[in-house]
Amino acid sequence: MDVNFILKVAMIGIIVAVLSQILIKTGRDEYAMLTTLAGIVVVLMMLLPHFSTLLSSIKSVFGF
Repeated sequence: MDVNFILKVAMIGIIVAVLSQILIKTGRDEYAMLTTLAGIVVVLMMLLPHFSTLLSSIKSVFGF
């Protein structure tokens, strides 16, 4: 993995955490939960290509 990719994921996490805390403090708990879920979905979508390379590496190691 590239360092830039890790920094992007960390930055998304920080932004989502700050937004979530702001929304919780203002009494909008539902929006805070939706913001957290959206952040998780974005990060998972970013990780999908890396999962495929991981699985192909595992297949090549074990000879499947």
